[in-house]
Amino acid sequence: MDFDLNALSLRELKDLQGRVAKAVATYEDRRKKEALAELEDKAREMGFALADLLSLQSAKTGRSRGESVPKYANPADPGDTWSGRGRKPRWFIDGLAGGKTPEDMAV
Repeated sequence: MDFDLNALSLRELKDLQGRVAKAVATYEDRRKKEALAELEDKAREMGFALADLLSLQSAKTGRSRGESVPKYANPADPGDTWSGRGRKPRWFIDGLAGGKTPEDMAV
């Protein structure tokens, strides 16, 4: 696809520029649609619907954690607890720095 840009008028160059910008912007979407169509064809060849296969996969990976149970309590305020998940609370960090062990702060 080799053509002489110098032979084009300003209007033709701007039109070409607009079409190129649109093609670049939609390139990834077109590729995704092509991939999806190919996957749907493959699933159909194997006797499945792609949507059914995807719902099976999402059901498998979509596990939810139950409610967390407190494992540690603030020695200064026993109502202030931490489950051991996520960011450590300041009182837990300070307790470790003060020489306490996690077992000392266990519920």
